[in-house]
Amino acid sequence: MLNIAEIVQTIKTIVETRIALIKSDIEDQLSGILSRLILLVLIGSFLLLGGIFLSLSVAFFISQVTQSPSLGFLVVALVYFVVVVLLYVTKDANGLQQRINVSLKRFIFKSTSEKNPHE
Repeated sequence: MLNIAEIVQTIKTIVETRIALIKSDIEDQLSGILSRLILLVLIGSFLLLGGIFLSLSVAFFISQVTQSPSLGFLVVALVYFVVVVLLYVTKDANGLQQRINVSLKRFIFKSTSEKNPHE
């Protein structure tokens, strides 16, 4: 005859093992998402610093060429203003929003099936 205590113990062991596997999978996915977010923040920070130095360089170059200390900075500020206006005008464009959403989801929430075989 089957011992009910053994059956209960076996089922309990199976459930505990399944829970441990699920926890491990969740931890792996969260660590992957967190590492990609940290990488995205680092990339954004370096791009911001590079953009600042590039803007200053262009502003100083234009100032030197035009022999006017403020004209270079004015030109760079106007370029940024035009970019902001263009972004504001296109903010409701569904195509642009969808492309950004898809890109971010692909980068941040990349599933394990899409990983490189070299990883």
